[in-house]
Amino acid sequence: MPEQPLVGVLIGSESDRERMQACLDELVSRNIAHELEVRSAHRSPDAVAEYARSAAGRGLKVLICGAGMAAALPGMVAAYTELPVIGVPLRSEKSALDGMDAMLAIAQMPPGVPVAAVSIDGAKNAAILAARILALLQS
Repeated sequence: MPEQPLVGVLIGSESDRERMQACLDELVSRNIAHELEVRSAHRSPDAVAEYARSAAGRGLKVLICGAGMAAALPGMVAAYTELPVIGVPLRSEKSALDGMDAMLAIAQMPPGVPVAAVSIDGAKNAAILAARILALLQS
């Protein structure tokens, strides 16, 4: 039986998987059980809300959300859970600001909706930060 996932990785589109692969690789290298889901804040908001609401009850401890352009996914997830949320701003061919739009959207959350932000395309750092959070929870 596979180990219970501790980290949930969300992307808004299958096209984001490639830029988030470093996150998945880092979690694997650290033997951290995780799951990957594709759920869009814009195209399937009810599915995102349900995922976030149910995450803690399913045993997840940290959520990582990769998002480009408007980057609504990390903030929306943070609005529906008390778990730590790490946002990874992603570059997009459609972005006029080469990922800076996503960075600003993730970093500028309103009071009461915290989201940690790593660098643009910083998927590996998101996994490392998740590992550090998990280490604190286990101590």
